[in-house]
Amino acid sequence: MTQLELAKKNVISPQMEAVARHENVDAEMVRRGVAEGTIVIPANVNHKHLAPLGIGKGLRTKVNANIGTSSDYCDVKVELEKLRVAIEAGADTVMDLSTGGDISAIRREILAASPVPIGTVPIYQAAIAAIKKHGAIVKMTVDELFAGIEEHCRDGIDFITVHCGVTQSAIARLRKQTRVADVVSRGGSFLAGWILANEKENPLYEYYDRLLDMCLKYDVTLSLGDGMRPGSVVDATDRAQIEELLVIGELVKRAQEAGVQAMVEGPGHVPLDQVVANVQIQKSICRGAPFYVLGPLVTDVAAGYDHITGAIGGAIAGAAGTDFLCYVTPAEHLGLPESDDVREGVIASRISAHAADIVKGVKGALDWDRKMSIARKKLDWEEQARLSIDPELARRVHSRHASSGKACSMCGDFCAMEFIGNYLGVPLTKDHGFQPDKKKAR
Repeated sequence: MTQLELAKKNVISPQMEAVARHENVDAEMVRRGVAEGTIVIPANVNHKHLAPLGIGKGLRTKVNANIGTSSDYCDVKVELEKLRVAIEAGADTVMDLSTGGDISAIRREILAASPVPIGTVPIYQAAIAAIKKHGAIVKMTVDELFAGIEEHCRDGIDFITVHCGVTQSAIARLRKQTRVADVVSRGGSFLAGWILANEKENPLYEYYDRLLDMCLKYDVTLSLGDGMRPGSVVDATDRAQIEELLVIGELVKRAQEAGVQAMVEGPGHVPLDQVVANVQIQKSICRGAPFYVLGPLVTDVAAGYDHITGAIGGAIAGAAGTDFLCYVTPAEHLGLPESDDVREGVIASRISAHAADIVKGVKGALDWDRKMSIARKKLDWEEQARLSIDPELARRVHSRHASSGKACSMCGDFCAMEFIGNYLGVPLTKDHGFQPDKKKAR
């Protein structure tokens, strides 16, 4: 039985118990969230050595890191190193988006090495296979597409991105309006091209029950992809995007009724003033299903710094109720990320997620900041490093410019914490020439 089926039968599974312990919340709360569809636990029955993870309402905002080969760069050792770096930096899940080399072998090595949930976009491999066999993506057959999806499920993939909402109707809506960046989703573009070339409905929509049967068999969580997501802030929240979201909302309901866990992917490129509205619309249309966003990026002009652009949007989206942030790296829009890019992307998204958790009132979130503030007041540099999202960087920066006193080299002898502490009754670490009148200090 799937986690959703168990939850609906009032059974608290070992995976639900593990999530509750990890989040320091009640296991019944987790079970109830899974039963209602507001929490998912991606845990394929064939993914061995998996540490169960919950995504959704009432839980810590999670961060995903994308890795994977391309047609230009293909080395499984490099991808395994990226996996290691992503997990070390604190990524909660990883997606293998490989499109180069022996994709199946690469996926299996990543799965074998990963204790965190792994996601994929199966149509990438199915499309590449179609090119090799038929000479074109649009000649891919329905059976070949579903065979490709089942291979990923059978291998142990915990969640799969499937662009079921890219329908003939959504494409028609897109053609009737003007977009600057048309379709930027790779999987979405493959399916849109297939639909237009074959003049048939999206097989992932038309044969959705077939997809649900596969997910039931392996307990794979559906990540309903946004193939019509905006790829420019000027295209955000348009008719094509909302048309697709309406379809996805219906598919969420069908998945949950069938016992399949489902979450929903979102944009994309969204101006600051539309981020909250996008979250609210998704939560309303999709029955509160966990929301998974790429960034979102709040401007299009920060090439090389899009991890920052995404972190800004991610913090706002998370605070508004988004449950899952897909990282953006400095290499976004420019090239395949390297290990350093992966690390920076994970850290940036983790900052967003934690900032959001403070607003959401997630258990323990604000206490983390309180402990950091106490360490700063005490000028306890090792404790500050230990409590930092990136302890290694905190230690390196602090030691880069040594100070003659206990304070950092920014303030030196004129540290506000040291100075006012003396007047409040906490002795200074040394005489800075500002000793107060002790009678007045009392």
